[in-house]
Amino acid sequence: MPKKVSAKRPRAKAPAKRAPAAATARPKSKAAASSPRAAAAKSTGTAKSNAKPAVKKAGKATKTSATTERAVAKAASKGAGRAKAKRPTKAPASAASGVEAFGGSDRSAAVAPGAKAPDFRLQDQDGKWLTSRELRGTPYVLYFYPKDDTPGCTQEACDFRDAFGAFKRAGARVLGVSPDSVATHAKFVGKHRLPITLLSDSSREVCAAYGVWVKKRLYGREYMGVERSTFVVGPNGVVRRVWRGVKVPGHAAAVLAAVRERG
Repeated sequence: MPKKVSAKRPRAKAPAKRAPAAATARPKSKAAASSPRAAAAKSTGTAKSNAKPAVKKAGKATKTSATTERAVAKAASKGAGRAKAKRPTKAPASAASGVEAFGGSDRSAAVAPGAKAPDFRLQDQDGKWLTSRELRGTPYVLYFYPKDDTPGCTQEACDFRDAFGAFKRAGARVLGVSPDSVATHAKFVGKHRLPITLLSDSSREVCAAYGVWVKKRLYGREYMGVERSTFVVGPNGVVRRVWRGVKVPGHAAAVLAAVRERG
């Protein structure tokens, strides 16, 4: 008898394992993945990044503008300072350092060589009166100075003192004139043992007559004062030599030489 063939039953296949949802899910497109909030944040970040160069440029422009303004202001300040520093030259400076004499009401009528010496009547350091008429027939030196016992005036008086013997031998008398009082002259003469005669022109009339009472400037301040000046007057009462804006060093020697020239 034929053998029965038993048919093999096919084995049931195990159900296929499902992949995780995350693995099977298709990646969303970049456009879909970005939410409205992310898009807004990205947009804000882009705007900030674009704004930074603009801010930097604006800052540089502001800084450059401020620097330019400071440079312009500084240049203008320098220009104004230079313009202020330039002052018109009026006249030579006097012997007192930093003092500038630039004329006065009577400067145009100043005494010049060849002119008749103005007459005067003044008191000396002892209170005695001396007039120009008494000096007729004798040459004399009339030197005007600002103030007793100041450095420049003291040096000038001492220079005339040291040359007093030479002036006497030349036959000339030396007279100093300033607005100081008789008492001040007396102290000045005693302190420095001056053999010369000092005359007090407290009214400034003689100073004005000789054109030495002028407007002066010192450190920007204007005032009236004596311009250091010297006049050599001949025995006939005529002015021989004139020095204005005197510088003290060597002046007494120059005056003595002028006196000796005419004898």
